[in-house]
Amino acid sequence: MDTRIAAVSLRNVTKTFGAVVANEKVNLDIYKGEILALLGENGSGKTTLMNMLSGIYFPDEGQIFINGKEEIIKSPKDALKLGIGMVHQHFKLVDVLSATENIVLGLEGKLNIKEASGKIAHICEKYGFEVDPKQKIYDMSVSQKQTVEIVKVLYRGADILILDEPTAVLTPQETEKLFRVLRKMRDDGKAIVIITHKMNEVKSLSDRVAVLRGGRYIGSLVTKDTDVNTMTDMMVGHAVQLNIERPDPVDPKPRIEVEGLTIRNEEGIVKLKDVSFTAKQGEVTALIGPSGGGKSTTAALIDRFFDVTEGSILIGGVDIRDIPKEELNKMIAYVFQDNKLLKMSIKDNLKLAKSNATDYEINNALHLAQCDDIIAKLPAGVDTMLGTKGVYLSGGERQRIAIARAILKDSPIVILDEATAFADPENEALVQKAFTQIGKNKTVIMIAHRLSTVKDADIIYVLQNGRVSERGTHNELVAKEETQDNYRHMWNEYQKSIAWKVV
Repeated sequence: MDTRIAAVSLRNVTKTFGAVVANEKVNLDIYKGEILALLGENGSGKTTLMNMLSGIYFPDEGQIFINGKEEIIKSPKDALKLGIGMVHQHFKLVDVLSATENIVLGLEGKLNIKEASGKIAHICEKYGFEVDPKQKIYDMSVSQKQTVEIVKVLYRGADILILDEPTAVLTPQETEKLFRVLRKMRDDGKAIVIITHKMNEVKSLSDRVAVLRGGRYIGSLVTKDTDVNTMTDMMVGHAVQLNIERPDPVDPKPRIEVEGLTIRNEEGIVKLKDVSFTAKQGEVTALIGPSGGGKSTTAALIDRFFDVTEGSILIGGVDIRDIPKEELNKMIAYVFQDNKLLKMSIKDNLKLAKSNATDYEINNALHLAQCDDIIAKLPAGVDTMLGTKGVYLSGGERQRIAIARAILKDSPIVILDEATAFADPENEALVQKAFTQIGKNKTVIMIAHRLSTVKDADIIYVLQNGRVSERGTHNELVAKEETQDNYRHMWNEYQKSIAWKVV
């Protein structure tokens, strides 16, 4: 039995959204000087529970104790006064402001920038953060923005830190860098909670694991005394098969041909340099690399978010500059990392892809996207309203609805931007299975940070500093020692490129 006084004790905490029970009588302790991994399927209530601790939501029932004393937390301001800070999946930063300006934004009293910069420098030196206090947010990579968010809550006195999916879109080297900092914070007596689905990272970083399933607390384990299979079984209640067999492609002829793609920004700085690749019909082509490496810019060009100026992109042998935008929009279904669903019914959200879709087509798309379990738990099925006056879906559930929207659109090209970044093991398997339902004759382009998330791709292109550095299958790239070394040091090379900007 643990005799320590918990920094946080949650007792019988319950939260509902309409007819949906997000958390039911949860009891959980969080201790200082430890890193607790909070695990659970998408929709299990992890983020909701931590949002109550950080003042985003207020519990319907239950008690919250901080250092043994019951507290009422009605807002993030209340939480910060109690030393609780949360870094969310989607950062809450103002792009046009500097790191220092974001860190002190909203604080009361007269601001002394010199004093603030000195305090920020002390925090960074103590824990090993690397922050340029004058750098604008729009010039930062994802990991740099995350660092600013963490420093911001520390600056405001947080001793209890919650990080929601902190490594979802980080490269392996960025992840290890973050872990070094978190270990220093733990050793300094901070209580740290990470919400994550990556089992290998849980084993590497955490001291203890707590598991939620269906909004209920299942139990906790000492990390060193458990294994990945045990944790996964606790999360989902059964074994998960992650290896998905895809059918052989039908007539895999070239559909997208990119040749000599070079892009410069308004200052004349090169963002892409001579990028060339081919994506075939019936195949999955992956573009991987660090933030700012060029993969998202390349995908944006294919969807004509902005125009090609040097080089060419051919779709079906036709230059995209000669394809009307309306026609191109019908040809491409784009599934973003952060899939925004509007505050309307699920059916109406899906009809944004195909306004004249029949109920049969909608239900079939949901079925192919492995959404049957999501719809079954909703009070009004596909007519259920989402948002402030309706129910809330988890990140993984939103992702599967977005996959359904792509299936319903029935476009020959599907672009998936970090489609499994926030997915738990079961949802990752379901999303991967949904890819196979998109169709044998589709061209799928996957954008990812990690080689491990695209192992089922037919061909993988590694982009760093705006160039294609390597290409091959997953097994070929893993087998190449020089490629592994390149990938390991991509972030270091990115940092050396001082003129480089995030794309």
